[in-house]
Amino acid sequence: MADFLTYEQLGAVVTLTMSNPDKRNALGGDYQASDFEDACARINADNDVKAVILTGAGKAFSAGGDIFAMRDKTGASAGGPYDIRNNYRTGIQRIPLAFYHIDVPTIAAVNGAAIGAGCDLAMMCDMRIASQYAKFAESFVKLGIIPGDGGAWFLPRVVGQSKAYEMAFTGDTIDAAEALDCGMVSKVVPADQLLDAANELAGRIAANPAHALRMTKKLLRESQHARLETLLEMSAAYQALAHHTDEHDEAVRAMIDKVQGNKG
Repeated sequence: MADFLTYEQLGAVVTLTMSNPDKRNALGGDYQASDFEDACARINADNDVKAVILTGAGKAFSAGGDIFAMRDKTGASAGGPYDIRNNYRTGIQRIPLAFYHIDVPTIAAVNGAAIGAGCDLAMMCDMRIASQYAKFAESFVKLGIIPGDGGAWFLPRVVGQSKAYEMAFTGDTIDAAEALDCGMVSKVVPADQLLDAANELAGRIAANPAHALRMTKKLLRESQHARLETLLEMSAAYQALAHHTDEHDEAVRAMIDKVQGNKG
């Protein structure tokens, strides 16, 4: 089977593209989880990478789970209750675990429908930019199932409890404008400008030192569950490392030169 993710690197920015447009980039196969795991491990091992863009080929970002597999009781839907539980744990649930632990900032460039697991995948990214054709739905309840891929953890952290409950309990679809209003995405752009906008943001991120980006992301992740005292201890340790880098020294000298030049 062909790879689900294509991996392209230009300078310090990696673009991951879900490349099964005939199935609207539906999720659920073990090979897809393996693709995500491999890509995430490759990114973390490459200190030259400073930002990642995730998008979808074709008209959809990702239509979520494979409803035909649900109908036919195959794939993740195969077997009895204990089998299905294990199918999720060893299948699609590997994606949030891998993607959440990418060391560098991630941007979802949402080109079209992000439905169900596709919506949750966009929420796994640190930032989201949408085309005007993007739409989002936490639609599991409409199929009589629940967010099995971690959506109940990710969605409230992006849009807040009230909006997350509304989306999860109704299964309703929201358009790009509403996604912008509720803070799900930071920008909506014309479809033909989506990747340019994502790359422009990635470029502004990648202009900064790699070590500072990776440590800052780690602190932001840990802040979601750590005690203040614990985070302060981590921050002190990371800061000690950051102060002893050439990039820090060069940035301080450049800032001083700029300040002194403005005074002149």
